[in-house]
Amino acid sequence: MENKYLNEAIIGNRNMLATFTGKGELERLYFPSKDNKQYINFFHTGVKINNSDLIYLHDDVNNVYKQYYDTDTNVLNTEITNTYFNLKVLQTDYILIKENVLVKKYIFLNDGKIDLDTKFYIHSELLSDRNNLVSSKVIDNGMIQYAHDFTVSTFAKGHKISSHQINGSKETIKRGEIQDKDYIGMSKDTSVCYDIGIIKPQEKKTLQICILIDENKNVSMMEDEIDRITKIDLNKEYNDTKSYWRKYVKAHNGLNLKEAKNSYEEKIFEIYKRSILLFPLLTNSETGGIIAAPEIDEDFTKCGRYAYCWPRDAVFITKAMDIVKMEKETEKFYKVFCKKTQSKNGMWEQRFYTDGKLAPCWGYQIDETASVVFGVYEHYKYSKSEKFLKDNLKMCEKAIDFLKKYIKDWLGIEGKEERDKDKVQEEIENSINRKGHKYHISYDLWEMNEGIHLYSLSSIYSAFDCILNIYKILGKNVSEFENNRLKDEKIQKNEKEIEKIQLELKKYINKNLYDEERKTLLRNTEDKKMDISILGTVIPFNVFKPKEKKIRNTVENINMHIRTYTGGYQRFEGDHYMNGNPWPIANLWMTLYYISTGEKRKAKETFDFVVKTAGKHYFLGEQVDNTTLKPNWVIGLGWSHAMFIIVLEKLYGKNKT
Repeated sequence: MENKYLNEAIIGNRNMLATFTGKGELERLYFPSKDNKQYINFFHTGVKINNSDLIYLHDDVNNVYKQYYDTDTNVLNTEITNTYFNLKVLQTDYILIKENVLVKKYIFLNDGKIDLDTKFYIHSELLSDRNNLVSSKVIDNGMIQYAHDFTVSTFAKGHKISSHQINGSKETIKRGEIQDKDYIGMSKDTSVCYDIGIIKPQEKKTLQICILIDENKNVSMMEDEIDRITKIDLNKEYNDTKSYWRKYVKAHNGLNLKEAKNSYEEKIFEIYKRSILLFPLLTNSETGGIIAAPEIDEDFTKCGRYAYCWPRDAVFITKAMDIVKMEKETEKFYKVFCKKTQSKNGMWEQRFYTDGKLAPCWGYQIDETASVVFGVYEHYKYSKSEKFLKDNLKMCEKAIDFLKKYIKDWLGIEGKEERDKDKVQEEIENSINRKGHKYHISYDLWEMNEGIHLYSLSSIYSAFDCILNIYKILGKNVSEFENNRLKDEKIQKNEKEIEKIQLELKKYINKNLYDEERKTLLRNTEDKKMDISILGTVIPFNVFKPKEKKIRNTVENINMHIRTYTGGYQRFEGDHYMNGNPWPIANLWMTLYYISTGEKRKAKETFDFVVKTAGKHYFLGEQVDNTTLKPNWVIGLGWSHAMFIIVLEKLYGKNKT
């Protein structure tokens, strides 16, 4: 697959996700979940006008583009004007709410003075491999591309194809001269043509294309399904889709933001609404798993890929979901996804597919496990549901047991109780022994350095706090432990042990992760680089208070070493990933800090950078190009949008804390 790093627009429904370039090219198409699987190698469309060669809609020197969403929806419009022929094309892409169908509607307007004899072409190639070879079959109104376990059917409503080519169309498509006697063939790419006819000056003509993804069934069942879709009233579906998303935005305006009074507020409101529209596109509706972002690098050319669920990222996103009244989605993440993905020993691995299967990983990250316990308690603070805590108590206790063992092992905290182990378990632990430790050392938040990290320890400290609070909540009124003396005694013993570990943990931080010379906290025990993640000790984990001297000194050093000339913040000193640009989450983290200290002017400065650098569709990226001040990597990052919502709650929420 050709590398296409920027998904500039995103649409979808419960099961499908599609991404587009700013010129309207379909880049990726996922089904039945948002991370698996992706079908499209390329999907190119174009027109042949009079005797011209093929004019690609997504790439022609004479094309001018304008792209926008229908207001408050996931319905995307791309206006393409070919200035040579004065042909205007309005391409509208949307995915039906109740069907696994992507609709591509084209309205052609002849804005010139001569007749335009117009033919429309689709050249589509699917991803194929030797274990699941793709073949093609031409039908009256389009084509079916299929492999052993799936079909991707592309067809028109009310139009039959005028020509097609299955084999060798790459050599002929650019001339718009496709011709093939075969209606079926062993080729992963296929071209079809629709004769739009002559478009007279100021005349409009319409073509509606459907892309249906399904499992590979017998031929008659596939044909019946295509016939059924062609009978759907697509004009009604278009209006219903817009209505669905607009109602969705209104229903999830958890902050009750009103219409903007000026252009600045309008942009904030638009990012807010785009965040609400994005979250369901990242979420597996069956399990609650949430991808970090739509994929941008399938071949691992610049990164380890993004369309997986990191528990840590998802915990930030679920907090934002709670803010915008997506409580059911949040509950599903913890009660279904987290329970499904927890290891037997209580930990969570680095990342997963959203269906709960283990995804490719490259190391252990202890904060993934701690973050889930933190997230469970955070959700309770919004829902006030003791039942939710009870339902997830066992899961949290298993995680806490693992965290206790991990901390005792790596920090050498005294008071470790020896437990009987069978021979097999002891042999397993000895086999993974590393420098005398029974547990693997952790990567940091940025997945770059192994060691002992302040952010990771802070997340564990907070997880301990959260389980203690959960015990207090469940220990009153109708107690989870009522009439269960043994359980109650075990919990009291556990509470004392946790409190002791917390004291030792904070002592360790003050002794080993504090720079006496600069009077600042350190991000790890190996170097003295300033890192935005140090703020995690304050927000969200509350290990230290925001106005403590060591925190003030640390923030001052952060401003000296990782704030760029544009006002954006890098992750850490010497960050070279994707040229070391500022990250919106770093700025939003600083904003949260300044809000907590009451420094409104500084909070506005750090927040304004994020607002002014949002993309043209109000998506937030992972990074911002420091030169152009535009998102330049991973557009539509869930973590960035989550932090934006969390900041907005502090700025505009009814219950400011």
